[in-house]
Amino acid sequence: MTGLDFLPAEQRRLFIGGQWTDAEGGGTFDVLDPADGSVLCQVADATVTDGKRALEAAVGVQDDWARTNPRDRGEILRRTFELVAARSDEFAELMSLEMGKTLKEAAGEVAYGNEFLRWFSEEAVRIHGRWMQAPAGGSRLLTIKKPVGPCLFVTPWNFPLAMGTRKIGPAVAAGCTIVVKPAQQTPLTMLALAATFAEAGLPDGVLNVVTTHSSGEVSSAIMADPRLRKLSFTGSTGVGKVLVKQSADQLQRVSMELGGNAPFLVFEDADIDAAVEGAMLAKMRNMGEACTAANRFLVHSSVSDEFAKKLADRMGSLTLGRGQDDGTDVGPLIDDKAVESVTQLVDGAVKAGASLVVGGQAHGGPGFFYPPTVLTDVPHDAEINREEIFGPVAPITTFETEEEAVAKANDTEYGLSSYVYTRDLKRTIRLAESLDFGMVGVNTGLVSNPAAPFGGVKASGFGREGGFEGIEEYLETTYVALAL
Repeated sequence: MTGLDFLPAEQRRLFIGGQWTDAEGGGTFDVLDPADGSVLCQVADATVTDGKRALEAAVGVQDDWARTNPRDRGEILRRTFELVAARSDEFAELMSLEMGKTLKEAAGEVAYGNEFLRWFSEEAVRIHGRWMQAPAGGSRLLTIKKPVGPCLFVTPWNFPLAMGTRKIGPAVAAGCTIVVKPAQQTPLTMLALAATFAEAGLPDGVLNVVTTHSSGEVSSAIMADPRLRKLSFTGSTGVGKVLVKQSADQLQRVSMELGGNAPFLVFEDADIDAAVEGAMLAKMRNMGEACTAANRFLVHSSVSDEFAKKLADRMGSLTLGRGQDDGTDVGPLIDDKAVESVTQLVDGAVKAGASLVVGGQAHGGPGFFYPPTVLTDVPHDAEINREEIFGPVAPITTFETEEEAVAKANDTEYGLSSYVYTRDLKRTIRLAESLDFGMVGVNTGLVSNPAAPFGGVKASGFGREGGFEGIEEYLETTYVALAL
């Protein structure tokens, strides 16, 4: 079973209370193939009423799910992990169709995203509180961890599986019920994941999925209900700010994984070949459509020419094409707006004085393609160094000193991920302490790991996903004073 056959028409509807159901009024919207702009299929278009029904289902089973044994919750996650692993090829092809990434990249996301289910299946039984004697004596202090309660997850289009599993995994482990609103561009993978959870034995109503093209209206209606206790959002900083303001009305717990503007620092003592390899990982993962993608390349002037040439050779050798085709290295961007945005940033950089080494011309045929592009001599204050590119473009700016590199790296409102290439251990420690980012990759172009806390600072949001910290986002603390 491959492609759209993996998600039968019955499962292209809303998933509420364990049932596949039509949207109110029977409305649907199109899911497009970004490789040519054609319609892949239609899915149910949820209304505000449907969103409220989904929350009602989650609220209705919250108490029962919270009382479910941690071991049982963990076993459901483990069974889901095993089912996803057994169907990794099917998940990868479905994801490639709706999002555009190559089958190899999609398979990598399935493996990565699935690890969150395995990790949190093991964390479910490690939720614990504290027992201690009061410092002044005479009583004992007890703390208990309890699930936050019903959660709303708003997930993005760029990682349709992983952005869901790293929210759903800890919530299920902690004993929370869930409503997921996936991105309208890529709803299919999440629907397939919901079906897999149901098959693994997740009780009806614990996980509900509402697909809609009216994201703001549906999400706002759910958030206006005081029974919703937690919001987790991955997406743009602009939308995140709006959601944080809305959450204040009900004082809901929030986790925000927002925009990024990751610097990639290459020092004069770096292994340049290794740095180029790391740059390809950090830049070209997901066609550059990742919040962790290297956005600005800050390279010491003494090695900038060598680095730029080798990076341009690698970038220029990549083949664009449909993600499902053999030989494709780079798939399409998500839509025409993405192509337009990348084009404007590249053209603006050239007008500001940057030199185009390779790429730089949008694909003229069907589909939403943009070629891998390298720019040199990019002014530090160019727009492309300030805005999240979300495309396969590497702008290179030089520096002379470590202090200058740090200042340029930190000169952004964002603070998600950063990358450093150097062989100097002392410098590594100094940079880890001075870079204002939630994650620092040292001599590696890949920082994400289910066992590590993922998240940023400043305008990149707050809260952490993954690691030991991930499950704490879904737990409240109750303190009990025991008099003797």
